[in-house]
Amino acid sequence: MSARDLISGEAELDSQEEDESFDEETGEVKQKNRGANGTNGHFEDSSEEEDDDDDEEAAAAIRKDFIVEDDEEPEERERRRRERKKRRREEREEEEAGLDDEDLDLIGEANPDFERRAPSEPKLKRLKRGHKEDRDVQRRRGVDDIFDSDEEGEDDFRNQRPSHRADARNLQDEFADFIEEDFDDEDGVVDDDDADVARPVGRTFNELREAAGLDEAALEDMREAFGDGNDYDWALDLQDREEDGEQRLMDSEDPEALAKQLELKDVFEPSQLAERLLTDADNDIRAADVPERFQLARKPFKDLVLTAEQFKEESVWISIRIWDSKKKKLDPDLKDHFRKAVAKVLEFMVVDEYEVPFIFQHRKDYIIHSERVARTPDSTNPGAPAEEMVAVKLLEQSELWKIFDLDLKFRALIEKRNALSDTYQKLQDAADFRDEIFEEMLPAADTIEELQDVQDYFHFQHASRLADLAALNASSATNGTQRRPGSSRALFERIRGSSVYGLVRAFGITADAFAQNALKEGRRQYTEDPLDRPDDLADKDHIMDPPDYSSGAQCLKAAKAMLAEEIFLSPKMRKVMRREYYMDGVIDCFRTDKGLRRIDENHPYYDFKYLRNQPIKEFGARPDLFLKMIRAEEEGLAEIKIRLENAESFKKKLYSEIESDNFSEIADAWNRERREVLDMALLKLNKTMARLVKENLKTVCEDEVAMRCREEFSRRIDQAPYKPKGLQLGTTPKVLAMSNGAGAFMREAICWVYVDEEGRVLENGKFTDLFIGDPDRGQSDGTDVERLVEIVKHRQPDVIGLSGWSADTRKLFKMLEEIVERKDLRAQMNDPDDPGRTDRLEIVIVNDEVARLYQTSPRAIMEHPGFAPLTNYCVALARYLQSPLKEYAALSKDVISINMDPAQSYVPQDKIFKQLETAMVDMINIVGVSINDAVVDSYTANFLPYVCGLGPRKAQQMLKVINVNGGAITTRAQLVGDPDQQLLGAVGPRVWSNCSSFLYIEFDPVEQDSDYLDNTRVHPEDYDLGRKMAADALELDEEDIEAETSENGSGAIVRKLVRDDQQDKVNDLILEEYAEQLEKNFNQKKRATLENIRAELQTPYEELRSHFALLSSEEIFTMFTGETRDSLHEGMVVPISIKKVGEDYIEARMDCGIEGTVAAIEISSRPEVSPRQLFQQFQTVQAKVTYLNRKTLAAGFSLREEELRIPERKDYDRLPGEWDDSQERADKESMKEKNDVSGRTQRVVKHPLFRPFNHAQAQEFLGSQGLGDVVIRPSSKGEDHLAVTWKVSDNIYQHIDVLELGKSGQFSSGGAYKVGGKYTYTDLDEMIVNHVKAMAKKVDEMMMFEKYQSGSKADTERWLSTYTEANPKRSVYAFCIDPKHPGYFFLCFKAGQHAQLQSWPVKVIPNAFELMKNPYPDMRTLCNGFKTLYGNMMKGAGGRRR
Repeated sequence: MSARDLISGEAELDSQEEDESFDEETGEVKQKNRGANGTNGHFEDSSEEEDDDDDEEAAAAIRKDFIVEDDEEPEERERRRRERKKRRREEREEEEAGLDDEDLDLIGEANPDFERRAPSEPKLKRLKRGHKEDRDVQRRRGVDDIFDSDEEGEDDFRNQRPSHRADARNLQDEFADFIEEDFDDEDGVVDDDDADVARPVGRTFNELREAAGLDEAALEDMREAFGDGNDYDWALDLQDREEDGEQRLMDSEDPEALAKQLELKDVFEPSQLAERLLTDADNDIRAADVPERFQLARKPFKDLVLTAEQFKEESVWISIRIWDSKKKKLDPDLKDHFRKAVAKVLEFMVVDEYEVPFIFQHRKDYIIHSERVARTPDSTNPGAPAEEMVAVKLLEQSELWKIFDLDLKFRALIEKRNALSDTYQKLQDAADFRDEIFEEMLPAADTIEELQDVQDYFHFQHASRLADLAALNASSATNGTQRRPGSSRALFERIRGSSVYGLVRAFGITADAFAQNALKEGRRQYTEDPLDRPDDLADKDHIMDPPDYSSGAQCLKAAKAMLAEEIFLSPKMRKVMRREYYMDGVIDCFRTDKGLRRIDENHPYYDFKYLRNQPIKEFGARPDLFLKMIRAEEEGLAEIKIRLENAESFKKKLYSEIESDNFSEIADAWNRERREVLDMALLKLNKTMARLVKENLKTVCEDEVAMRCREEFSRRIDQAPYKPKGLQLGTTPKVLAMSNGAGAFMREAICWVYVDEEGRVLENGKFTDLFIGDPDRGQSDGTDVERLVEIVKHRQPDVIGLSGWSADTRKLFKMLEEIVERKDLRAQMNDPDDPGRTDRLEIVIVNDEVARLYQTSPRAIMEHPGFAPLTNYCVALARYLQSPLKEYAALSKDVISINMDPAQSYVPQDKIFKQLETAMVDMINIVGVSINDAVVDSYTANFLPYVCGLGPRKAQQMLKVINVNGGAITTRAQLVGDPDQQLLGAVGPRVWSNCSSFLYIEFDPVEQDSDYLDNTRVHPEDYDLGRKMAADALELDEEDIEAETSENGSGAIVRKLVRDDQQDKVNDLILEEYAEQLEKNFNQKKRATLENIRAELQTPYEELRSHFALLSSEEIFTMFTGETRDSLHEGMVVPISIKKVGEDYIEARMDCGIEGTVAAIEISSRPEVSPRQLFQQFQTVQAKVTYLNRKTLAAGFSLREEELRIPERKDYDRLPGEWDDSQERADKESMKEKNDVSGRTQRVVKHPLFRPFNHAQAQEFLGSQGLGDVVIRPSSKGEDHLAVTWKVSDNIYQHIDVLELGKSGQFSSGGAYKVGGKYTYTDLDEMIVNHVKAMAKKVDEMMMFEKYQSGSKADTERWLSTYTEANPKRSVYAFCIDPKHPGYFFLCFKAGQHAQLQSWPVKVIPNAFELMKNPYPDMRTLCNGFKTLYGNMMKGAGGRRR
């Protein structure tokens, strides 16, 4: 067996009958042979005996050095194969001829006169799982229960009598059930015994009747229960074909058999294989001895081989691009050393194929510059050395990843350059010519943009030659049978091939010469004037070229267009323009008509609505602003224009480069024409440059935001487990985690879990009565307080973790602090000097961004199937305290759902994930992975794809091979395999070099093969250095070393150092001398490596991560409330809900959960009026935030009308000319005029959700809001109507007409509100909660349902068709949204493979779904109702399909 054998490239189909049997005497497992004859343990197979005889004869012939030839004819071979197939079929039917006990029991129930035969005792008993005693046999369902599922309850199904059997028999066909897995048992799990009971048996009714003595009526009942005996013939045929195929595979003479091998791609869909990384390409990646990330990244350039000159060019090319960002940090004198470091890193990556973590850890000396400098004399230490070593790090680890990315970009550049060079060479071979401009510019192009410029020039200049070459290639490929199409040449090709091109030359300067002048490179090219004026020269006969150019005006126009096009396509001219745009280009942002209405002062795009004259080079520091502008342009709200700031002066400079210096009337005439040509070229150049600069700037800004996300993510994962007092850094704590989620404090349950140091959930529950009492008032503690105390004393957690997503979680935190203090809850300090020492139990508010994703994830359901989402949330909180890195790694690609930067949503997700992945790779390789723990622990195994050299595929392969090799390894060397020990290789030598030092194996002093260095960050290539250092630290001579190693192995010296507890002695070694000897004798830089070895010998895999980071007050504020400093701050006007109205104060609450008070002076400007006369409990009003404490989550409000009328003013720090104030004022006046002349009185309703919008504006406003959000707006149906618009789904909005009842006046609000003619509410808040929010909840329930499809109706129907094609005898249904009718969904179904696709509308109503005018409270009853309705329709139609 080899490692390649473990790649899942093939699939075997095994028969269910091929089981294991057990020998009663020996206890050995015996394989049941395929095609066995007889039952009850008797096996007779004459065919196998014949085969064995043949095999023995063949073997004997081979031993006698004879070649055995099979002279059997193909017809004879086929006849024998048919006989074997027939014999196997007969044997199987004979084996199944006897009724089993359960069959006989059921027959006895149907026929009381039937007597069972006494069972015969078999000689050999097969171990078999018994059926459930309380289960009846599953009957075959007909149309009556065509959509039935187990959801109605097992007892109901067992007790019901079969009815309408005649109808069921008539309608039995391929759509007899609609996916029985809809609702199985209450817990949603199908019992294994159920599957055994439902197993098909290959019996005929005649045989059953003869065996059981049944009459015709009993036979009908049995047919209802068991089917007609032919339902599974297809499966038996498949088994026969499989067995026949296997027999043919054993016959090496059969050519069909050799091509019959079944592979995974024959069984699974390509998308399924790709999702599980089981395609042929994935298997190739597993097999290749190259780091997986290298293979994936370099896949487009797999066939590209860089020459030595190109490799040197690449190192310089990359150095220039990184030095621009490093020159501010490094001394200019280090530039040469920096370039050498980049070249060396590139060599490690390209030649040695080392990944970034390996280079940073084990080749660190090559990215550090060290030199000796004179030490400043110290009078207090006269014996100090005169020189000291100073080291400067030239490259950071993030810059190594940048080198890797730039290497890919350079490969793309070289590949394109090579393609252009090859094409040019082919043109030269076909036609003897030379293009000096192309030959000059191609090697000079060092960016993709410049190379594209050269390509555009090349295809323009040699279009006809390229067409001829393409035709020649096509002709040779088809042996001359394909003719070149006779299409006319392009306009400029016609000009170039005509005499008009002489007029182009008459302009006195070529496009390339003019561009060279503008570029200020080389000797200036001067313009020469002809002897004739332009119009006179154009009229000459040798210029005109009838019929296309039969007049001088036509010729002059064509010549000017040709020269303008040549300037436009000149690579040098584009270089001039690109340089000018990046230096002096500015960006203006103009709002569109749509943006005029949509972008108000509270809109996030208002920051740039009237932004002008923004230099391009400044957007590098503000990438989020430019990306928001791009998003606004994509949404049609703004238009970005890029221009040159000093366009006119730049144009004048270019005029001087193309004009002649002569003074004459002819010269002036030609200069006018030249300026017109330049204007034509600049018009196209400006458009092209604006587009290219915008695209390039967008890419730069996206890269910058992605890098910011990487830095923030690196900070979040650079956290060791939470360290309670007394524990060593890196130790996993025991955690008691709890949360109230979004629940109200002291009114809703608090979930809690206890997780031990191994990450196991040992206990969980809920607190419903957890509050601390007040002894002074005679108030006792809640009943759950004592329970909490008992849990803490019994489990002894190291820390209590707490989090939630409501402001009330802050109250829970304060209460827990009080309980810990009053009850004196303490945690063990684990102090070796004082084992009994304790300290006050700490309470930590935990970052819950991972827990929110985990609580409802499939992973949480799989790991804890019985837990509520909030309990899973607590589990994730506890694990986050134990290891933030493990929690982030377990998210895999879902990590991009976490917000790392405010502008993250403007960047493509794959670009963000790529940066986050590199940060994860860096951190996991710093921490290391215990490979044996990864084999048995899935959470640790999540680290493996990020290990240096590995990836998802190679990580899978490694775990698979280790399991095959015994489930554990004892040395790192075993990862590459050991033929002597019959161990397969998990990785190749090159990948092993990358990953070995980052996979550690715990040192076992008892195990002789255990190597201490395998538990360190020391690479196996440096083990000899480590052993040498250990020997020198122990002061052993060569004889002592030889004696120790010969007796105890190569790791004996380090083992002795550890056993004698002498690791500190390595600090006495002078590593400078070691490093100098290694560099002098072996040309190896190892100074930093030696320091690493010294550290690892003392503390193997020391925890290098930062301490666990506690959340700041600002982060806690955002986590609990969802608000930021921008979204909520003092001075804002916000809606508040009044909780209590006192004599001189009001208590209120904001939507985000923050509570506050309104002091008496802030209630009203009329102090003589009581607050109770103005406001009432549960009323929602507008208030200004006058005070906000972000730590305690407390606020103060003002309800004074004069305060509310003062609008909030944002302070903008803008320079003069950056904002178009005049346009802003004009727009405001325009909007005011439109409102004044609208002809309708603007309706105003005092409610926080009211907006003076029409339906289009309401949809635009809700576009960026969440699902279920609402806008109340004026209605066009009259003053006694209101309209409510709410967001059903993305781009789907429902408009509800609300009739106001009991209005006392035109501008007053109604006393009641009626919706749809049958729903009446007393106020708007009640209507929003009980009508709109109730429907939104039902929409959410529908979309979370397992049978909901997120695509369109066409997508859903395609899915139904695909499913029924794969499962021809199954019926299936699914739900999808109806975008044309908001509030409606489609119930699409297909009753079998050949049935028609059908759909029924499902309407969402408050707290229910409506199907065929029948309301259903939830999805389960809706599905049952659908099945009942369909069954009734089928019965009423007489079984005909509709």
